[in-house]
Amino acid sequence: MAYDADVIVIGAGLAGLAATAELVDAGRKVILLDQEPEQSIGGQAHWSFGGLFFVDSPEQRRLRIKDSHALALQDWMGTAGFDRPEDHWPRRWAEAYVDFAAGEKRSWLHGQGVRFFPVVGWAERGGYDATGHGNSVPRFHITWGTGPGLVAPFERRVREGVARGLVELRFRHRVTGLSRSAGSVDTVTGEVLEPSGVERGQASGREVAGAFELRAQAVIVTSGGIGGNHDLVRANWPERLGTPPERMISGVPAHVDGAMLGIAEEAGARLINRDRMWHYTEGIQNWNPIWDKHGIRILPGPSSLWLDARGKRLPVPLFPGFDTLGTLEHIMRTGHDYTWFVLDQKIIGKEFALSGSEQNPDLTGKSIRDVIGRARADVPAPVKAFMDHGADFVVEKDLAALVRGMNALTKEPLIDEAALRREIVARDREIANPFTKDLQVMSIRGARKYLGDKLIRTASPHRILDPKAGPLIAVRLNILTRKTLGGLETDLSSRVLTEGGDVLQGVYAAGEAAGFGGGGVHGYRSLEGTFLGGCLFSGRTAGRAAAEAVG
Repeated sequence: MAYDADVIVIGAGLAGLAATAELVDAGRKVILLDQEPEQSIGGQAHWSFGGLFFVDSPEQRRLRIKDSHALALQDWMGTAGFDRPEDHWPRRWAEAYVDFAAGEKRSWLHGQGVRFFPVVGWAERGGYDATGHGNSVPRFHITWGTGPGLVAPFERRVREGVARGLVELRFRHRVTGLSRSAGSVDTVTGEVLEPSGVERGQASGREVAGAFELRAQAVIVTSGGIGGNHDLVRANWPERLGTPPERMISGVPAHVDGAMLGIAEEAGARLINRDRMWHYTEGIQNWNPIWDKHGIRILPGPSSLWLDARGKRLPVPLFPGFDTLGTLEHIMRTGHDYTWFVLDQKIIGKEFALSGSEQNPDLTGKSIRDVIGRARADVPAPVKAFMDHGADFVVEKDLAALVRGMNALTKEPLIDEAALRREIVARDREIANPFTKDLQVMSIRGARKYLGDKLIRTASPHRILDPKAGPLIAVRLNILTRKTLGGLETDLSSRVLTEGGDVLQGVYAAGEAAGFGGGGVHGYRSLEGTFLGGCLFSGRTAGRAAAEAVG
């Protein structure tokens, strides 16, 4: 039986596009499959903020940030916490990825026309010791054009492959099986779904119009993770994070269901670290949703007062933007699956950014004028829309009214006005001096020593109850599903491995399906800006390795 292509790539997200682009460069024939319609090409990367992790970049150096390969590797290993026998390949991938981020990653992207916002963000600051979790320095580089700007050069390369007769794009093709002939996995079977004209991200329907069977010398799985499948998220929920949340919102559409991971496992692949996952604690319900349970993540500066469901401040160092999973673990111990930010208009205007390309039209549209307009606005327009329409927002002139509004949003009225007032007043007293015992206030002052934070991300220290900084704002924060940190185990050539540690002949994996490399390159935690880059690095690696293998 003849082959239909040299390589079949399953999944047209960023990792799949990167792999296909490399195969095209090598002159290989590719069939790219995806269960969604063509308008969803680029997958989750399209919706992203476009954040990328670089080490010792020109943008960092311009801002007087002293970074190095050694410091980045120290941060990565302290954050990952690798401690399992199956962490052998994830650890090797981590070392390779830091090499990439400190080496050719930026020049490789720059050569394809990708550009970056000049102010580097400081995500996941940690707050522990030098060898613990977190970024020691700002490393979060925003793509000029956000997610769509990063997808564009890889989509262009793939479509050039289509024009050259090297690539077939087959959308609405849902894979249901992988099988072998002559000892190697070379057959992909599945269902052809009815065409769909829904907008990107919306539910596209699962009516079956036919079946398909395709053969190739190699198969690359780039199908993503499980974040849209809340049942699977709960089934894999780790004991260390407590009881799974009763209620979650979704940072990804429902078609991010993890089905392909099970199909690969049935074909002999080893799936590791399935209990490692990355969900956000600062999720808000989208007032203008695109998919079911659509949530948006707040990218907060350090000044909001973070309270549990009963109005008690979260413990040190669980401040906004410091330790995502440490905060999640603490929240799950409280017996409630939500928390609160309490702040004022002065803080929200400077410190709230919203994750997602559609929430940042100035950056996505590459408009310098609109970026300047955002910086000058009292409150950026996308944030103001949530203040006006968001189901999780309470905006009031005085604390008594704010507490009434907070209690109206929950099943039980758990916030006591007098207790909350004591918390805020105590915090506000610490503002009077440039020194303090309040570590959050100390962190605010420390953040403003970094020029990027002082300019656009951290409000000047002030009393939250100062009427001049008002009105007061409370935001109910939900658990937001997002990334799978475990995945198909792969060696450094992206070849999928079996339970016995052997290569599953003919099968490669990249992106979230491979835990962004090796089956879990991040270990237990992420440094942020590493998911898109992980798709690119592992997709590029898989494409190059498969091209060589079928040559």
